[in-house]
Amino acid sequence: MSFPSRLRSPSRPRSPSLASTTWALLATLLFAHAASGVEAVHQDRNGVAVEGTDVVAYFADGAATAGKAEYEHRWNGATWRFASAEHRDLFVADPERYAPQYGGYCAFAVAHGSTAGIDPEAWTIVDGKLYLNLSPRIQHRWTADRARFIEQADANWPGLRDG
Repeated sequence: MSFPSRLRSPSRPRSPSLASTTWALLATLLFAHAASGVEAVHQDRNGVAVEGTDVVAYFADGAATAGKAEYEHRWNGATWRFASAEHRDLFVADPERYAPQYGGYCAFAVAHGSTAGIDPEAWTIVDGKLYLNLSPRIQHRWTADRARFIEQADANWPGLRDG
């Protein structure tokens, strides 16, 4: 269908529709977020790492143990909680030894080029490193080919973290 020439104004540029402007803005915001990378440490909405679980307890006690607010330490942009002052002090002395791989994001997701939250009960220590997963079901899948997934996650993590 053609409009009469008097209805078209060649000297006036056509303004973008609200819908196309909205989509362009949304795409820009999403790209900017993706380009900035993810938080160095996965945190809950209160800034607490590993859902408040004591990461030293995985190594010392072989269990996921809830941390307490009275034994907190701020490291790498997050608040870490511990079940005891002893565990907190061990972490403070060597946080890299106890902190989970990939900033505490799901190791299976990182292996697949993405990030996801975790279930503190879905954990594994491999070669002295703590790995967390989204759920026991995902952990089971991760464990089936753990070495390959660790290799993939190790390769993917810098790009996810740094954007």
